[in-house]
Amino acid sequence: MSKILSVKAREILDSRGNPTVEVDVTAEKNILGRAAVPSGASTGEHEAVELRDGDKTRFGGKGVLKAVQNVNQKLAPALIGVDVTQQQQIDKKMRDQDGTPNKANLGANAILGVSLACARASALSQDLPLYESLRKTFGLTAKTYRLPVPMMNILNGGAHADNNVDFQEFMVMPVGAKKFSEALRWGAEIFHSLKSVLHKKGQNTAVGDEGGFAPDLKSNEEAVEVILEAVALAGFKAGSDIAIALDPASSEFFKDGLYNLEGESKDPVKDSAAMVEFYENWASKYPIVSIEDGLSQDDWGGWKTLTESLGGKVQLVGDDLFVTNTARLSEGIRKGVGNSILIKLNQIGTLTETMEAIDMAHKA
Repeated sequence: MSKILSVKAREILDSRGNPTVEVDVTAEKNILGRAAVPSGASTGEHEAVELRDGDKTRFGGKGVLKAVQNVNQKLAPALIGVDVTQQQQIDKKMRDQDGTPNKANLGANAILGVSLACARASALSQDLPLYESLRKTFGLTAKTYRLPVPMMNILNGGAHADNNVDFQEFMVMPVGAKKFSEALRWGAEIFHSLKSVLHKKGQNTAVGDEGGFAPDLKSNEEAVEVILEAVALAGFKAGSDIAIALDPASSEFFKDGLYNLEGESKDPVKDSAAMVEFYENWASKYPIVSIEDGLSQDDWGGWKTLTESLGGKVQLVGDDLFVTNTARLSEGIRKGVGNSILIKLNQIGTLTETMEAIDMAHKA
């Protein structure tokens, strides 16, 4: 047992140069756990509330001093003396103190910073690596250890780039690599190969918000074509060595019940059925194995059709659709919508709720 002695938050800058919350939790035995809260560029409407100051004279209104104050003045006093290893108890106390289902009172960014800092402090207090501490805390017993196939975002569009490509992420997956290190090398080689392909075509090779290239292209499909050209130039075979993954982030271009693909010269406005047909066509032509947020976050009917059509052969990932929320995930499972979930702690606001979403997905 190691009691919490202090909880202190501060405002720092994230990798995009925007303010975020960092929290230090100190506990007995000279323990210090520290965590910074992540934040997305494109976010789902159903995510827990990220509390921003709204003061346009500071960081364009994106300051987080209110969230910092909520940690220091409201959450900290409630947690002093609590055993730092009691993660579920800590998270419940903070949720109860907030009193809203989406953490709109204190802010998910305030609560998550404390939750994650406590998790790190707990691991240190037990002299355990974080992953072992999490297994112990949440009673994880699985003995099958597998490294995931990396999904490398090498061409950006949508909210991640100032270009005319509608889809947010085009990724390569080295499915034929025998080791993670080999997969990482393949991805890096294709990334540099793509730069050569774009340069040869006279395209801009500046990078977007997440490090992928962000050229203006004739269509969204041309993004897939140039990536496959880069795959071949790097000496790999599309399909057997390298597969393609997409994150259209469709909620970003969904308006008034229709999908507006401004980068498409032919039929740029599509309904749900047309979008499903669009993906069916791509999946038949290209080695696409994963589509994230292929349809809007509340287009349950469209998602159902997409899942019935492609769910048997393509990973259909709900990000904005499920927002790491067990209520929305359970609804999706019941309706037969999607077959995968993207996990982001900041979408729900506590480590405990994140682990509950993971457990529900595993059991589905």
